[in-house]
Amino acid sequence: MTRGRLLVLGGVVAACVALVVVYVLQVRHAGQVSAATAPPVATVPMGGVLAVPHVVFRSTTLGADYGRLAAVPLSDPSGPRALGGVSCERVYATASSGVCVTASGGMAPTYAVSTLDAGLAPTASAALAGLPSRARMSSDGRLVATTTFISGHSYASASFSTATVIRDGGRALPNLETWTTFLPDGQRLVAADRNYWGVTFAADDDTFYATAASGGTTWLVRGSIRARTMRALRTDAECPSLSPDGRHVAYKKRLGNPTPGVWRLATLDLASGAETLLAETRDVDDQMEWFDDASVLYALPRTGTEATTSDVWRVPSDGTGQPAVLVPNASSPAVVAAPAAGPTPAAVQTPEPRTTS
Repeated sequence: MTRGRLLVLGGVVAACVALVVVYVLQVRHAGQVSAATAPPVATVPMGGVLAVPHVVFRSTTLGADYGRLAAVPLSDPSGPRALGGVSCERVYATASSGVCVTASGGMAPTYAVSTLDAGLAPTASAALAGLPSRARMSSDGRLVATTTFISGHSYASASFSTATVIRDGGRALPNLETWTTFLPDGQRLVAADRNYWGVTFAADDDTFYATAASGGTTWLVRGSIRARTMRALRTDAECPSLSPDGRHVAYKKRLGNPTPGVWRLATLDLASGAETLLAETRDVDDQMEWFDDASVLYALPRTGTEATTSDVWRVPSDGTGQPAVLVPNASSPAVVAAPAAGPTPAAVQTPEPRTTS
């Protein structure tokens, strides 16, 4: 390449870099202005909220409290909120405990999963490898599942790798990639590019549902913790969430759309195999949470200059009705329909060394 062409190429690259810098600075400035002009958030004591049925979530109100763990009573989900003492990338909670996936700042961020007590205060933590994506607990708080991105930044990436680990009473079990997965034809899934994410637990502390993926295909799988096995139930189902009565699974699906990362919400009747598309027609990239046996919750980012803010929406699980905001300025919801009671689970421990299958 001639010196002249190199100079031209260098000029183009410099111009592109300059445009990117200007765009980033504009977005940052817009966010700072929005945060500075945002009205103060009305708050209430955490103890009073936890004593009644409530929703725990990650606050997305711009300002100093952005990312903080928060809770509101189910009787007034859009009203004053209680704020916890930790900031989370994902959060989940039960009547007796909680889990908070954290991220540190800086050029080389670090990630961890923290155990929370009945008052949603951290008690212990363990390091996580990769960008936090999903976190779930069993209803009794014994089981905790986390998914992180080891490479790539989202499920919409053409190439990504995840690490999904279940902790039983604080003890980290091997990465799900080392467990045995059977495909619908009975063959084992052994492809090197297999990934797993989006765990949801049944009430027996053994059965769980998750997503398995390989070669561009995703499967809804049902697993057994004791047997260390998973079996594929159907294709095109991601980030499952089991209903409180254990009869339905909610998930996102692509509807045959070849564009990566474009999803519709659906529910599956586990007994009949009937699938229902929900009334939410926008693209939702989230693991749903059941509000009750008849409706689900999910986070949806706003658009434009408010893209860093999201709201928690609610929609019926039978395909009827219309979506409506339940908790504004919120994400990662967890419904806790009973006051905190009983002992807290064992503390999270450092993950075991990864083995290969």
